Amino acid sequence: MRLAVIPARGGSKRIPRKNVREFCGRPMITWSIEAARQSGCFDKIVVSTDDDEIAAVSVAKGAEVPFRRPANLSDDYTATSPVVAHAIQWCSDAGITPEYVCCLYATAPFVEPVDIVEGLRQLEGRDADFAFSVTRYPFPIQRAVRITGSGRVSMFQPEHLLTRSQDLEEAYHDAGQFYWGTAAAWLENRPVFSPNSSAVILPRHRVQDIDTPEDWQRAELMFSVIRGIRERS
Repeated sequence: MRLAVIPARGGSKRIPRKNVREFCGRPMITWSIEAARQSGCFDKIVVSTDDDEIAAVSVAKGAEVPFRRPANLSDDYTATSPVVAHAIQWCSDAGITPEYVCCLYATAPFVEPVDIVEGLRQLEGRDADFAFSVTRYPFPIQRAVRITGSGRVSMFQPEHLLTRSQDLEEAYHDAGQFYWGTAAAWLENRPVFSPNSSAVILPRHRVQDIDTPEDWQRAELMFSVIRGIRERS
């Protein structure tokens, strides 16, 4: 049994109500629900929320909200893994035993069904604990600099001052869209960032954190451009 868990609490601070705020014509969370449905990967798509409005929007789009997330898992400090583990445990207690579980973020409008499918393929085919989305850094991280208290600059890795960019190892970062894992890996709180995980590489133009109003504006511009190109092709 394959389960999607979409964490979506109601108490977002930096962008109030961001999980149901309109993004390019729809409540934000509906983009993730639609991608999950179109992927054809899931027997159940469950939204874990403490909020009635988020629940209503999610159900209207075809997801299930069979429980309300408890208050101790709905504050500003709760990590993602306990929320997913809670949903898995709830399903198990209800007689539903997931084997593979995908945590899909509610604020991931760029997520594509094909990427979700690829994540499942890697999880199953590579005997991994997790498979999650990443993207390349646009600039060599070995050339990163820090600004000191006096406003001066120093390199994090000065030994690479004269190393050619093409000779530096490419680096990737978490794309913040989805995290496939075995049910056991989630329940045992195994680390996602480990040698037992596999990476689904996404193009940079489809990756944008949405944590601040500036992020939101940039994401809408990027999304509108991508959607316009697809409609014309």
